[in-house]
Amino acid sequence: MRRSWPPDERSRMVLNIFVVGLDELNHSTLRSLPNADQYEFHQLLTPEELQEGTVAVPELLDKAQRQLDAFDGSIDAIVGYWDFPVSSMVPILCDRYGLRSADLEAVVKCEHKYWSRLEQQKVIQEYPAFGLIDLGDEHATRPEHVSYPAWIKPIKGTESEGAHHLEDDQQLQDALALEREEVDRLGGPFNDVLAMLDLPTEIAEVGGSAAMIEEAAAGDQLTVEGFSRGDRVEIYGVVDSYNYPDVPSFLRYQYPSRLPAQTQDYIADVTRRVITGLGLTNSTFNVEYFWDPQAERLVLLEVNPRHSQSHAMLFEEVDGVSNHAVMLDLALDRDPHLPRREGQFAVAAKWYLRRFSDGLVRRVPSAARITEIEQRYPGTTVEVSVEEGDRLSEGYGGDSYSYVLAEIFMGARDEEELVRNYDRCVEALEFDIEDRQEGD
Repeated sequence: MRRSWPPDERSRMVLNIFVVGLDELNHSTLRSLPNADQYEFHQLLTPEELQEGTVAVPELLDKAQRQLDAFDGSIDAIVGYWDFPVSSMVPILCDRYGLRSADLEAVVKCEHKYWSRLEQQKVIQEYPAFGLIDLGDEHATRPEHVSYPAWIKPIKGTESEGAHHLEDDQQLQDALALEREEVDRLGGPFNDVLAMLDLPTEIAEVGGSAAMIEEAAAGDQLTVEGFSRGDRVEIYGVVDSYNYPDVPSFLRYQYPSRLPAQTQDYIADVTRRVITGLGLTNSTFNVEYFWDPQAERLVLLEVNPRHSQSHAMLFEEVDGVSNHAVMLDLALDRDPHLPRREGQFAVAAKWYLRRFSDGLVRRVPSAARITEIEQRYPGTTVEVSVEEGDRLSEGYGGDSYSYVLAEIFMGARDEEELVRNYDRCVEALEFDIEDRQEGD
């Protein structure tokens, strides 16, 4: 297998960075990094190969390895910013090519929702009541120690896929029927990764195609972004999440957080204990929480062993450099450093324009219309997620309650301007969706 060049020789040439699932938007963000002329970014597998349908991890690894072996040059880093299977493939490939990355077992401890909870409860108290639920039992009920409202979710999921909110036993039974259909899309491939590890008996018995239930948390949702290198765990940003009214679907991520500094310090301390307890190092991470200011209660939602590409442009617009810089520094064995508040805008957000019923896409905004909008509102990037002729219910990328039409990144002088510009942007996009009932 091809190895990276010795450091002294490597420092005198352009570094070849292989990005698993490199997409056009993030490629543009990577090229805007400081000293980007020192890197050559190479796509290693397409986003479609990695995210659509039921993935086959061994086949993806073999295809990636063939591409790497055929490359005529140095392989200086292999990185990724997507969730599973990318987050698990990166440490596997790095191990094969002698490159720096997180340990696979630590990554899987984060990604296996049940195993992660077991590890969390060893070091913190800020987690919800939780338990496994047997999908093979037609009369399965919630564990006695878990109360409604609650969530049922696969132990391996992405972007809230397969997660269903529950208020009572009837909703649980309805959700179980859906869960049995959904759990194998990622659970099956996750089993391939689990097979590479010497698992504790309790986790081996659970496997990857399982589901769990846990109490719903109250309050405001937020995400902590940071990295771990050696025994150093650093937090470099907190991002607030806002949902659509009365629906558990994201409306926007907004940076920087509006939480008081004292609260952010408390959350950062909990995060450091969790990351250390999981043994995650040489990795970026993001940890999602709910914070209830009235009860002053913090509840950890999940730990992701990667940074969030959804936040990359937010950090760039507010701080001046995207969080992709931290990923690169760690992969190249350098101490990461991000500037603070050196960007063009005081606040930035990633908005999700959603539709909450099925439909057939009749018209999407033209390239000219999108360019006009982006020029009208500096700091704005519009990424349309659907195409003319698409049936919304047949696509991927939504949650259990909605379909994403577009993702809109936007910077502004303050939150008032941010909201006002978004509303105007949505009005100008002029999607045309014909109503359809699911199953028609």
